[in-house]
Amino acid sequence: RPAYFVVRIPRMGVGIYTCLTRVDTFRLECNEQPRKFSRRSPAMIRFPDQLAYSTSRAAPAISAAALVLSGFACGGPLEAPSSTGGTGPFGPDDGGLSAAARCAAVGASIESAGFGPKVTVSCDGSYANIVSDTYPDHTIMTGITGTNDQVPVPAPGYTSPIPLTPVHAAKATSIDAALGVAVNGVPIYDYSSQGTNDVSSYDPRADTLLTGELDQCNGHAGRGDDYHYHAAPTCMIAAMKNKGASAILGWGFDGYPIYGNTNPDGTPIAAGELDVCNAKSDATYGYRYHTSTTHPYILQCLVGEVDLSKAPRVAPLTGAAGGEKEPGSKAPGGVKNLALVDAAHGARRMTYEYSGQAYSITYKPSATSSCWDFQEKSFSTGGVLQAATYCRSKT
Repeated sequence: RPAYFVVRIPRMGVGIYTCLTRVDTFRLECNEQPRKFSRRSPAMIRFPDQLAYSTSRAAPAISAAALVLSGFACGGPLEAPSSTGGTGPFGPDDGGLSAAARCAAVGASIESAGFGPKVTVSCDGSYANIVSDTYPDHTIMTGITGTNDQVPVPAPGYTSPIPLTPVHAAKATSIDAALGVAVNGVPIYDYSSQGTNDVSSYDPRADTLLTGELDQCNGHAGRGDDYHYHAAPTCMIAAMKNKGASAILGWGFDGYPIYGNTNPDGTPIAAGELDVCNAKSDATYGYRYHTSTTHPYILQCLVGEVDLSKAPRVAPLTGAAGGEKEPGSKAPGGVKNLALVDAAHGARRMTYEYSGQAYSITYKPSATSSCWDFQEKSFSTGGVLQAATYCRSKT
């Protein structure tokens, strides 16, 4: 059955309205008469001048999915945003959501999917900031044949800024970095293994799915030794508590949500209905992106305005003595039986076979904070065992 949490809404000179709020629909069901405030009343949520929503566990008196909505006055049941049309307290369902409503939707998309314990959301007046370490709970790297000898190292503090008042741009934007973030905190890139794309044409040579660079979950480790997706995050979707057509899979860095292969109501998407970015208009959010079984698989550009100075990036690991970790190289013809295994005390070991030889990259947390000790015997090292310590700079 749906989860509820309590929101208490003070109204100056009147009292406290008590509302039960459904996590999945945001519907606020409020009592008709306010109660007088007393020190014995359960924890109430106050209204600052700016929007404030948080999934942080720092405030135990408030549910992890608590909403703090600026300027609400509740005099009865309130209708939440709906993808089926109509109007509600946030305005018409034409993409005219308030910053408060979009903030609530971002937070609820993570909580409802079950990733709240690892992914936090905090909103200011302009952005919903999704913070994660980019490292998912599902199996990763298995099945890759086109490895470049990069391995997934957590990136604590990775912050994805989602605009709360998105604006449709006059021109689509391609970025040589992540275009969005999944609800489990893993970055989402376009389909390619190169920098910015010419979105008007498709280059199969750069298609990470066709070139065997993606694992069974449609992700891999890139130049920053960070894990990210290039197509529909299938393993994440399978693990979502609210999986289904209406579940939001992630958010673009222009503020628009990402859905699966069908419309949120489960109806199919007609051929040619999605634009060059794999997006279409949406009655609730203004626009929305979709995954697809054919190129470009997921968003390949952004339809909304984006502040490129805020686009998050994970820098390559650096050596303890300075200098970036050298990029790996790809074995011609591909490798076999690649797998990544988590060992004790945070250690990880990636193994594969190539031309009848066994290769491995083992790395474990170093005694130095934010650093990892590597033991690498790979195609990139010519099969020679090399040892080094590399560190993760703040993202």
